[in-house]
Amino acid sequence: MEEGNTATRDTLGSRTWIVMAVLAITGQIAWAVENSWFNAFVYDTITPDPRPVAWMVAASAVVATLTTILMGTLSDRTRSRWGRRKPFILVGYVLWGLMTVLFPMSAFVKQANIAVLMVILFDCLMTFFGSTANDAAFNAWTADVTPNDKRGRVEGLLSLCLFIAQLISIVAAGVLIEQVGYFVFFYAWGGLVMLAGFLAGSQLREPAATADEVDRKPYWSEIRSLFSWSTVRDNPTLFILLLVSMLMGIGFQVAFPYMIVYINHYIGVSKSEYSLIGGAVIIGSALLSLPIGALADRWSRRALLALSIVLSCLGCFTFSLVRTVPLLALCGLVWQAFNMAGGIALTAWLKDLLPAESRGRFLGIRMIFWVALPMLIGPAIGSALIQRYGVPAVLEGVSGFVPVPIIFQVGAALGLLAIVPVLFFRSRSRLGRFQATEAA
Repeated sequence: MEEGNTATRDTLGSRTWIVMAVLAITGQIAWAVENSWFNAFVYDTITPDPRPVAWMVAASAVVATLTTILMGTLSDRTRSRWGRRKPFILVGYVLWGLMTVLFPMSAFVKQANIAVLMVILFDCLMTFFGSTANDAAFNAWTADVTPNDKRGRVEGLLSLCLFIAQLISIVAAGVLIEQVGYFVFFYAWGGLVMLAGFLAGSQLREPAATADEVDRKPYWSEIRSLFSWSTVRDNPTLFILLLVSMLMGIGFQVAFPYMIVYINHYIGVSKSEYSLIGGAVIIGSALLSLPIGALADRWSRRALLALSIVLSCLGCFTFSLVRTVPLLALCGLVWQAFNMAGGIALTAWLKDLLPAESRGRFLGIRMIFWVALPMLIGPAIGSALIQRYGVPAVLEGVSGFVPVPIIFQVGAALGLLAIVPVLFFRSRSRLGRFQATEAA
C-alpha cells in the first residue's frame, strides 16, 4: 500500500518525516523573518515613523486569522485529484516565497506614503499565502497523517524545527543583512522558500478521506458556529485561558515589533551583535523553557503560569534598563524563556479543555485571541508611545522617532495584567470539574 494516497495513520514513512521537517523549518523561518526583519526593513529603508510598523503587524494579524479560519475550513472540504491539503501547501509555499521576493521592491517607490501602502499590501499577500500553506493546510496535514502513538514524536519534531528556524532567522539573518543588504537577503530567502515548498510539497502524500469527513455541514454554517455565544457559555475556563493568552500577547507585542530598531538605533548595537544576543537568547530560552514547561504535567498549571507571567514581565522591564550586550542577553533570556514557558503551560492547559469533537473549530477561535487581538492592540500602543516619547529622527528626509525604553516598561505592565484572570482559577479540584464539564 503506497504511503499516503490510500492510507493510513498506521505508520509514518521516511518520506513523510523528511517532507514534514523541510516544510516546518522553511515555514517557521519565513514567519520569523516576517515578524522581525520586515519591521526593521521598513524603518531602515522607508520611514522611521513607527506607525507603519504597527499598521503592517495589525493588518497581517487580521489576514492570518481570517485566512486560517476560512482556508483551513476550505481545505477540510476539498477533494481533488491532487489531494486534500496538498494543493494548498504546494501552491501556497511557492506564492509565499514569491511575495517574500517582491516585498523589498516596495522601497523602490520614492514617495514614502505609497511605499508604506506597498509594504503593507505585500506583507498581507505574503501572510495570506503563508497562512494558507502553513497555518491552515500544513498543520492540518500533520494531524491527518500522524497516528496517535506517534503524535508525541511529531510534536517533538515540529518543536525542534521551530527552535532551529528561530536560531537561523536571528543569527544568520542579521549577519547576512549586514553583509549583503536587505534586498539580496529577501530575494535569496524567498527563492529558497519557493524551491523547498515545491520540492517537498510535490512529495507530500495524504490519507484517503473517510465517510464521516466527506459528510459535512455547509461551509458557512461551520464558519458561523465559531462565533456563537453558547460556545463561550459552555466553555468558561477555556475562554478565561484565552483571555490570559490575549493579555500576555498584548504586553509582548507592545515592544517586540520595535525591538531590533531599538537595539540598533537606540542602544547602538549592530545587526551582527544583535544576532549574537538573539542566538544566545534563543538557545538559552529553549534550554530553560522546555524543562520548565514540562512541569506543567507535574505541578499546578495555575502556579506555573502565574510564575511565568511575573518573571517574563520582570525580564521585559529590566531589558529597558540595561545597555551592554551581556546584560541585554541576560534580561532578554529571562523575558523570552519565561514567555515561552508560560506559552507551553497555557497551550497544554488549553488542549486539556478542547472538546474532542471540535478541536479544529476551537483552534480557529484561539487564533483570534492568540494572534489577531494582541497584534492589533500591542503594536498600536507601542507606536503611540514611540511617537509621544521617542527620540526624533530623520531618514532620507522623512521624519520619525527612535524607540525608547518606555515601550518595554509599558509592555511589562500590561502583560502583568494577565495575572488577574489566572486568579479566577481557585484550586486544582475546581479546574477538574470545569475540565470534565467542558470536554464533555
